[in-house]
Amino acid sequence: MAYVVGIGLIVLVGVGVPLQYSAGVPQVAEIVGPIHGAMYIVYLGTAVDLAGRGRLATGQLAAIALAGFVPFLAFLVEHRITARVLSSMQGGSQTESA
Repeated sequence: MAYVVGIGLIVLVGVGVPLQYSAGVPQVAEIVGPIHGAMYIVYLGTAVDLAGRGRLATGQLAAIALAGFVPFLAFLVEHRITARVLSSMQGGSQTESA
C-alpha cells in the first residue's frame, strides 16, 4: 500500500503539479490528485490496523502517516516498518525505529 501511495505522490508532485503550473495542463493533477487522496485514506486505515496488530509506537505510526506527504519517504518507511514487523513475527527484537 505504501508503494502505491508513494508512487501516486511522486507522479502528482513530480509530473502533475509542474504540468499544471508551468504548462497550464491541469489534467494530470486533476486525475492523480483525487486518486492519491483516496488511496492515502485507505493507507491510513491500513497503518492504524498495522499499528494495533504490530504494537507500533506512536512515533512509528506518525512516520507512516507522514510518508504519504513526503515524496520518496514512503519507500524508506515501508522498508523499515516491514523489517520491524517481520522481526517481531519471528520472535526477534528490532532496535531500529522508523
